[in-house]
Amino acid sequence: MPEEIVETAEEAIVDTYMLASLWAWPLILLAAAIFVGWAVHAVLWRVLGRMLRRSSWWRQALGRARNPARLAMILLAVSVGVSASGLPPEFQNAVSRTISVIMIGLLGWTAILLTNLFTDRLMRGHRLETEDGEDNVRARKVVTQIRVLRRTANILIFIIAAAFVLLTFDGVRQYGVSLFASAGVAGLAVGFAARPVLANLIAGVQIALTQPIRLEDVVIVEGEWGWIEEIGATYVVVRIWDWRRMVVPLSYFIEKPFENWTREGTSIIGAVTWHVDYSVPVETLRSKLVELIEGSSLWDGQVAKMHMTDANEKTIVIRGIMSARNSIATWELRCEIREKLIAWLQAEYPQALPRFRAELTRIDGKLEEAPVA
Repeated sequence: MPEEIVETAEEAIVDTYMLASLWAWPLILLAAAIFVGWAVHAVLWRVLGRMLRRSSWWRQALGRARNPARLAMILLAVSVGVSASGLPPEFQNAVSRTISVIMIGLLGWTAILLTNLFTDRLMRGHRLETEDGEDNVRARKVVTQIRVLRRTANILIFIIAAAFVLLTFDGVRQYGVSLFASAGVAGLAVGFAARPVLANLIAGVQIALTQPIRLEDVVIVEGEWGWIEEIGATYVVVRIWDWRRMVVPLSYFIEKPFENWTREGTSIIGAVTWHVDYSVPVETLRSKLVELIEGSSLWDGQVAKMHMTDANEKTIVIRGIMSARNSIATWELRCEIREKLIAWLQAEYPQALPRFRAELTRIDGKLEEAPVA
């Protein structure tokens, strides 16, 4: 019995030794391959950095691509090491497929990083925030185009990389080939399911090129007044004046009508309406209105007029139009002029404020009230 135990122990020791000897060389080779890949990357990046130190673009590109490139170098070295390790073919195939998937992901990651770097440099110098509401239509136009196209490019890069990853698997490749060959009901179902995503993706490209909206445009959507705060890959965020946020699909701005108050510029004309009595001196009122508009710091010096737009049985309707550098300034200017003109009428021509007239007539010895206009 003890002899059997000793023999079993000896066999276990031999098996362990053989297993260790079988894996020792491949593990050493893999460790060496990882070190070599890391070292080659370090040397190569240092040389490239010195060669391209005068170009800020290439220097920044090297900085963005440093981590993906390091991992790619290590994976390439590991792939070579696995091929030379003498490990079982099944293991080598599994490692090779895994490395292929990771390499595709690294290529996609690098492409996204470089795309973001390129677009960031293009947007440099175009500021959306300006002092005193300065007209920044060109900056908003450029930034909107770049941001929307960047998101679209990133989505396309991700989709292409994911497609190549899936095609590395035999089952998926065969299914894809048969699906495209048949072009049957399954293809139609997939296309119909992806229609909202594709519609918003195409709408994003249309918005970037034709620009019915831009970042920080003042718009009226679904009866709400606000600013375009964000243009995403599938939606637009509208910042409403009372700090609420309205999220609208991108396709909405292609398919439905809406108001854009800053399409060609930020300046806008505002209107204020007063109902006054027929006894008001119109020319004096016009002069005072223009004087109040021109004396306001909010007026941009372009439009300051008054019109009599209506006259009914009780009052006449006076409308003043005035312009300011942006929609917010126009709103403040309208409120200021409305308040000041009413105060002036109260002080100088109180009888010109709206009144309801009536006259008394005697019928059969009794006084009766008969309203008149």
